[in-house]
Amino acid sequence: MKNKYILLLLFVFWGIHASAQTLAQAKALYEKGQYEQAKPAFKKFVKSQPNNGNYNLWYGVCCLNTGEAEEAIKYLETAVKRRATSGQLFLAQAYNATYRFEDAVNTYEDYIAELAKRKRSTTEAEKLLEKSKANLRLLKGVEEVCFIDSFVVDKKNFLEAYKISPESGKLFMYDAYFENSNGTGGTVYETELGNKIYYSELQKDSTLNILSRNKMMDEWGKGSMLPGSINESVNASYPYVLADGITIYYAADGPSSMGGYDIFVTRYNTNADTYLTPENVGMPFNSPYNDYMYVID
Repeated sequence: MKNKYILLLLFVFWGIHASAQTLAQAKALYEKGQYEQAKPAFKKFVKSQPNNGNYNLWYGVCCLNTGEAEEAIKYLETAVKRRATSGQLFLAQAYNATYRFEDAVNTYEDYIAELAKRKRSTTEAEKLLEKSKANLRLLKGVEEVCFIDSFVVDKKNFLEAYKISPESGKLFMYDAYFENSNGTGGTVYETELGNKIYYSELQKDSTLNILSRNKMMDEWGKGSMLPGSINESVNASYPYVLADGITIYYAADGPSSMGGYDIFVTRYNTNADTYLTPENVGMPFNSPYNDYMYVID
């Protein structure tokens, strides 16, 4: 019985310290990027002093980094009004995450002007500004789209939701397809005839690249990197090839992405034995968040 009481006390002790209780604890968690744990304390402080610029900034950033960009905006707007340091940077990020790209562009420009006035580097802010400008251009090109159906699945089982016809090929998770492999990867696409696969695999530089293999006499050849600029992004994964054998859709998170992974398309040039320059398929298929595994049956 004594052991049970000790165990119960340990659980209570852990529960008390699982999230920040004081401002100092919350700031320490914030500096480590542990926003989920810091958020409850900052919420309490911002409620007690709603006009405090720093409290609004810290709570807004916690919301932004825990998937509540819409909630973050009102607090970050208050932080900017109260001239909290870096408030404009995070407010612009929140605008961008909620598709308010024009507001993001204006806020980034204000932030860059402020940095220039203080003679501080504007390089990173200018990169973010260009991304929001690109997002704004993509948004203006969006036409009406009708969604027939949508549903939520666990990420580890998401391929089970893809119901495609046999002539469109097959999709597998890397670990399921290469059961005895020492490698790590994303997904595998196998053609209708089962004689070629396209797959993403982790490379020595810790990025995912897309490779292909051909089957000869019931044996798979060695994997070869897809030619062209497909693998020039930071990560390239989730390949899917149309029945024409030359059009490939995939996801990448490089500089041409709106944010996280975006869907790209390119086509194989048989004359040059390479792929054409990939194109971002744009909105509404892409967003400021991760978008991947685009399949056309």
